[in-house]
Amino acid sequence: MLNIVLCDDNPSFLNGLEEMLFKLFIKHNLDADISFKTDCSSKLLEYVKNNSVDVLFLDITLNNKNVGMSVAEEIRKVNKSLHLIFTTGHFEFVMEAYKVNAFDYLVKPISQDKLEETLLRLSNYLDNSNNRFIKINGTTFINQDDVHYIRKDGMKLIFHTKDNEFETYNSFSKIKNTLPRHFVRCHKSFIANVSNISHIESNTNTIFFNNSSKCYIGARYKNEFMDLLNAESS
Repeated sequence: MLNIVLCDDNPSFLNGLEEMLFKLFIKHNLDADISFKTDCSSKLLEYVKNNSVDVLFLDITLNNKNVGMSVAEEIRKVNKSLHLIFTTGHFEFVMEAYKVNAFDYLVKPISQDKLEETLLRLSNYLDNSNNRFIKINGTTFINQDDVHYIRKDGMKLIFHTKDNEFETYNSFSKIKNTLPRHFVRCHKSFIANVSNISHIESNTNTIFFNNSSKCYIGARYKNEFMDLLNAESS
């Protein structure tokens, strides 16, 4: 699911944007949700630092000042993969959006058609480009950074993240080539994201992640897994 956040100092615009987005989610069967909205830049920064955010709609001119750009620069320090979409009533600030690698900008007043065009272009980008999202099914994407491990359960694969589990009918052999190299097979039933490993108990061959979840290392995979883990760490 795409976690979307909205920030604008105009409550009426904020509510209108939320309503338009929800209509588009339903119209195009998009697996997305607005997890947070605010008119306060400090609350926005706090939320982004402590939560997984995939898309941010951000007003460039918060409180009639060019605050949104400095906020975006701070956000980029903690989340480089977030897709940033600026909203602005001042066209002269548009070119600055590219300094923080913005995905798009929307000039107010924003029409439903323009918003739809941007949202579908983003969906298509996530579907087709080499980026930090893993496609679970036709409408569900998860950020690879959020995945701790993948578990094989019969004909299904279960993606375990910090807070959720996502199921899909697939096999390790088919999904292997779509995963980044830091996803490493460690067991006949597990693939681990070595970037999220907290520690390993070698006496029990147990891998622990930073939310205390765990998976296991199989004897058949142990030597290769430890070699690859050491290579990633070096």
